[in-house]
Amino acid sequence: MSELREKMKMDMELKGYSPNTIKRYIGHVSNFSKYYDKAPELLKEKDIREYLHYCIMEKKLSEGSVNYINSGLKFFYTITLNRYWNMDKIFRIKEPKKLPSVLSPEEVKSIFDVTDNLKHRTILMTVYSAGLRVSEVCNLKITDIDSKNMQILIREGKGKKDRYSLLSKSNLEILREYWRIYHPTEYLFSGNGRTDSITPRSVQKMLKKSIKKTNITKHVTVHTLRHYVESFIMVSLRLNPCVTSNYF
Repeated sequence: MSELREKMKMDMELKGYSPNTIKRYIGHVSNFSKYYDKAPELLKEKDIREYLHYCIMEKKLSEGSVNYINSGLKFFYTITLNRYWNMDKIFRIKEPKKLPSVLSPEEVKSIFDVTDNLKHRTILMTVYSAGLRVSEVCNLKITDIDSKNMQILIREGKGKKDRYSLLSKSNLEILREYWRIYHPTEYLFSGNGRTDSITPRSVQKMLKKSIKKTNITKHVTVHTLRHYVESFIMVSLRLNPCVTSNYF
């Protein structure tokens, strides 16, 4: 599959897919080929259906994982091999919609209170205050902080689109304190002894470490912290137009 692998890789690069998506899609096609011990171009619609069924019933993969495999195979057959994809026969599995965990103002405050490391607290507060995705806070550069206009530039966010987010006064204060101590050079947040950007996994680990120090039993992710500010502000403004947050 080496030539086809390179062709599929080029097809995805031409479409602007992320390196992570390219790696995962190629991996799914490779696993599909290994399952039948045949070159993927020799496999048919029936084989695809049976493999997806195997992933659901035997491997017990989640709906999202199965649909991701479906997408990888669909790209390979429709774009790389230029074949017809019968959506009436190779359909996506319906994914359940679950309500996200919601944190109270006290719970959000407790997370910051137990985060003793200044860099970690600054990262988490920036996610919370500016409503950033984990990849977005990792890729922030010093030049993205616009204190004059009180805004943060997010480069190539979701959909590879640039956008601005608000920079709160308290967020700016802790960013300045952080800069005075750490003196970052290019990326705002880097790993210890490094100059490249911190990894999303590192941010997730620091949040998990802080959660363990609190009494919070809910399932909390960086995504939860990011979306909390939106719902809290909307509810707070309806209840009390003068309400403010200790951290925003």
